[in-house]
Amino acid sequence: MIRVWGRKTSSNVQALMWCIGELGLEYERFDIGHKYGGNDTPEFLAMNPNGTVPVIRDGEGQPLWETGAILRYLAEKYGAGEFWPKDGERRAQIDKWTEWAKIGVAMNFTAPVFWMVVRTAAKDQDLQALEKSLQNLNKKLVIAEAQIAQQGYLAGNAFSLADIQFGHSLFRYFDIAIERPSYPAIEQYYQKLTQRPAFAEHVMVSYDELRVV
Repeated sequence: MIRVWGRKTSSNVQALMWCIGELGLEYERFDIGHKYGGNDTPEFLAMNPNGTVPVIRDGEGQPLWETGAILRYLAEKYGAGEFWPKDGERRAQIDKWTEWAKIGVAMNFTAPVFWMVVRTAAKDQDLQALEKSLQNLNKKLVIAEAQIAQQGYLAGNAFSLADIQFGHSLFRYFDIAIERPSYPAIEQYYQKLTQRPAFAEHVMVSYDELRVV
């Protein structure tokens, strides 16, 4: 049994839970962070001194934090095939795109775009900064568009860990009120993701509790 500490509206928790769902793992999740609090208690800080979510414990194992590290741990222990290949060279190619998706896409979307649009009051929104952030994000999405158009998925012709790190941002990207260039391959890819039960359950989640008006 994997225990997960983190609210379901956290994008990092969503990536983790999507991975857990794809791997068919048993879990128990506790709402921690944001309006639920609990991430500043001595008990939680003993697991993660940063006070951030998600945190997991796999059975009686030591607590793990940092989403990328957790995803790799789960993929290594429970994944197989093209999701997380045993061949080191092939795995490195997937890992490359996994890391790129986190740094290039998720980090250029979640705080500078999603937070500005959803988690910032309209009177406090910096539209000039938002426009610049969207320009930075689009430079990365152009790369993803070419990669997916050629191969079907981010790191190859099969679903892998890289798609979790990239794809978990797309529900919010396509849902929020921003101007979006046309990315036909990404749009088709996103529609494929919405057909995955674990994506629908763990990523296509209302974020109304995060809205600031």
